[in-house]
Amino acid sequence: MEHFGAVEAGGTKFICGIGDETGNLIAEQRIETLSPTETLPKVVLFFQEKSKELKIRIKSIGIGSFGPLDLNPLSPAYGHITSTPKTGWPNTDIPGFLRDQLNCACTIDTDVNAAAYGEYLWGAGRNLGSLVYFTIGTGIGGGAIINGLPIHGLVHPEMGHCIVDHDEKEDPFSGVCPYHSDCFEGLANGPSIQARWGIKPEELPSSHPAWDLEARYIARALHSIITILSPQRIILGGGVMQQLSLLPKIRLLVKESLNGYVVSAAITSGIDGYIVAPVLGKQAGVLGSLALAIHPPEL
Repeated sequence: MEHFGAVEAGGTKFICGIGDETGNLIAEQRIETLSPTETLPKVVLFFQEKSKELKIRIKSIGIGSFGPLDLNPLSPAYGHITSTPKTGWPNTDIPGFLRDQLNCACTIDTDVNAAAYGEYLWGAGRNLGSLVYFTIGTGIGGGAIINGLPIHGLVHPEMGHCIVDHDEKEDPFSGVCPYHSDCFEGLANGPSIQARWGIKPEELPSSHPAWDLEARYIARALHSIITILSPQRIILGGGVMQQLSLLPKIRLLVKESLNGYVVSAAITSGIDGYIVAPVLGKQAGVLGSLALAIHPPEL
């Protein structure tokens, strides 16, 4: 049995894991995200100690990282974090550091592309050719798998920064995105909910009007994604989506917004199975990173 490493590199925590070729995790550890010089050696130590303890060799490591990232294989900065506002992390080469310290191959992609890839292989996207995965939490990000491959292009998708219709009479809140103010992330991430209502999202009751507004912004973004990419399934994860009243509201609003134009039974009669929660749940990120190590996509 071969073994592989996974690193879900987030802005507040790194989740490190070791799994076998079937995607079964056998070791896992959370590491607080501090500076690169504090965080990355702890990641290396996890793999060194656990591989020795378990008497295994790690064949390769998959990394699903916050970004933005340089994912152009021809770029001298390939794999580096680029213009992130996370203090100390711009120009950090996570895969290069781990490769040098652990002497094994590393594959990197965005955290949301990794989660999407994990769901494609082992979760809600199994047996499909395409899907979009959104994480809606402290930030908003979207990853897409088309014909079995994560989408890259000029850089990589930044779906959280798409523009959604913002009726300032209905919602006078200006948004929290430092780059675009009232983009999708600026209007609908966790910090925007707290800033608008003065209460943390997890403390708001399901009857609070915040959730109707939140569902509206998410539905507007999904309308655009459906008409642009036409994915076979949309998966919604992240901390904000732990509010169980959201999914039914979003499904209803998406169907109303499309207004019969997209002619598919997945929309007209099966939307409960089209816009879904992640099957891999809170482990979508680390399992997606493991998937990158086991089955590195031919990008």
